[in-house]
Amino acid sequence: MESSRNKLIIIAAPSGAGKTSIVRCLLERLPEQLAFSVSCTTRSPRPGETDGKEYHFTTVESFESKIAKDELAEWEMVYFGKYYGTPVSELERIWQLGKTPLLDIDVKGGLNIRKRYPESSLAIFIDPPSLTELSRRLHARGTETPESLDARLNKATYEMSFKGEFDHVILNDELDKACNETEKLIRNFLQA
Repeated sequence: MESSRNKLIIIAAPSGAGKTSIVRCLLERLPEQLAFSVSCTTRSPRPGETDGKEYHFTTVESFESKIAKDELAEWEMVYFGKYYGTPVSELERIWQLGKTPLLDIDVKGGLNIRKRYPESSLAIFIDPPSLTELSRRLHARGTETPESLDARLNKATYEMSFKGEFDHVILNDELDKACNETEKLIRNFLQA
C-alpha cells in the first residue's frame, strides 16, 4: 500500500486555526519538494474558490461512488451532509511529479490518512492560541452564521482533544514563527 519513497505531509487543525495560511507559506518556501494535494468536497465553493485548485467540488452521489470504489485515501463527513476526502489519484499524481503531497485536512481525516500511510507520513497539528482567538478568526471570515460559528467552535474543542495523536503540535500564535517551525519539521522529515 505504501512505499518508503512516497512520503506525505499532513497539516491538520480545527477550522480557523491557520492551517491553510501555513500550507500556502510552505508551498512558497518549498516549491521543488512539495505539491498541494487537492481534496474533494461536497460543500459549495466559497467566493474566490476555483474547482480543481482549492478543492474538487462534487456531488454527494459522486463522492459516495468514490467511497464505494475505494478511490479515496481517506474521507470524512466533516459537517452534516458535507463530505471531504483525499483522492488516491491526487497522491499518485504528485508522487509521479517526484514531489511530496502536502495535505491541508481536517483532524479526523488527518488521523485516518495517517493510519493508511503510517510509515511514510508526517502528521502536524496546528493549534490555535485559544478558543477565543479561534472564534475571532472564524467571525472575521464573514462566512459564518451564529449557528455555524457555534458548530465550528464545538467541533474545534472536540478536534483539539486529538492533537496528542499527531507527530508534532505547532502553536499558531504568530504566523511567521509557526511557518518557520513547520518548515523545519518538514525539511528534517524529507531528508530522513
